[in-house]
Amino acid sequence: MAGVTLDAGAMIALDRNDRRVIVLLARAVETNSRVTIPSSALAQAIRRPERQARLSRLIRQPTSDVVPLDRMDAVNVGRLLAASGTSDVVDAHVVVCARRSAQRVVTSDPNDLAALDNTLELIIV
Repeated sequence: MAGVTLDAGAMIALDRNDRRVIVLLARAVETNSRVTIPSSALAQAIRRPERQARLSRLIRQPTSDVVPLDRMDAVNVGRLLAASGTSDVVDAHVVVCARRSAQRVVTSDPNDLAALDNTLELIIV
C-alpha cells in the first residue's frame, strides 16, 4: 500500500467513528504507509480540534503529511480547474496531492473527484 490521500469527507467520517476509515488508517500505520492530508481539506473538516480527537491525533502521526496549498500547488489547482470546467479548489487540491503521491483517495464525494480526474483510484466511504 503506497498510502492514501484523504478528502474532507474522509476526515469527517473518521471523526464520526466510521469503522471503514478507522480500519483503513490502522492498516496504513501497520504498513508504515503515508497518509496525505491536503491542508485545504483539513480546513473544511476541522472545526473544534479540542473535540475532534481522532482527527487531531491523525494529523500528528509521523506517517501523516499535511500538505500546504503553496504557490506551485495553487497553480496546478488552477490549471486543473480550468481544464475540468469545475470550481472546487479543495477537491482540486486533493487531486493534485493524490496525483503527486500516486495514492488512492479516500472520499465521500466520488463524483466531484471523478469530474476532476477519472483515472484516480477512489475508496468511497
